[in-house]
Amino acid sequence: MSVPPSAQRRRLPAAMVALVIVGMALSAWHPHDRTTWFLETVWVFVGLPVIVLTWRRFPVTGLLCCLLAAHALVLAVGGHYTYAQVPIGDWVRDTFGLSRNPYDRFGHLMQGFVPAVLVREVLTRTSPLRGSRWLAPLTVCACLAFSALFELFEWAAAVIGGHSADAFLATQGDVWDTQWDMFCALIGATVSVLLLSRVHDRQLARLGVIDSVDPYRAVSPTVAVRTSTAGTR
Repeated sequence: MSVPPSAQRRRLPAAMVALVIVGMALSAWHPHDRTTWFLETVWVFVGLPVIVLTWRRFPVTGLLCCLLAAHALVLAVGGHYTYAQVPIGDWVRDTFGLSRNPYDRFGHLMQGFVPAVLVREVLTRTSPLRGSRWLAPLTVCACLAFSALFELFEWAAAVIGGHSADAFLATQGDVWDTQWDMFCALIGATVSVLLLSRVHDRQLARLGVIDSVDPYRAVSPTVAVRTSTAGTR
């Protein structure tokens, strides 16, 4: 027997929350360094409660829900081992003859790839940019700005913590690590917008946020809220 779409909308976020909680619990079990673990995973501690507490008023698309959970797991793995010592990154480095563990680069690609959908969804639902040609470039710019802010956060941690912050920085001896991190986030955000915009628009249309035929046409906020919360009651 098929599961009604409304039930699927209820089950998916619950499953993703459970997955993230389990992943965080495993990540917190004897991490390489407790302080580094907290610094790497603090975004999950901030973001997860916000998503849960605002869900009834602002339920997100299934696409964004899954991407946020995936990003949380990436952070959990990086926090547990530190980004420079993730085992799968060591395997990739040794297999392909790389000069460094690439998991940090992958983490920063995700830092652009996932927030691009988040920013796009928030701007589409709360700003006049719905359907605008400026939506894509401004989404990418917002992700790059966040990446730069994160690098400033890392710089502050290095100033305050000195050598004890080396595991958090994960530069692995690369003097251009900061620039590479921001470039990876830029690439991730750009690829995300190019690959996922159509899928994202279809899911936004199912929530009643945009018109399925003409995304430039505004949908009544009352209708959008009623449609997007119908499956949560």
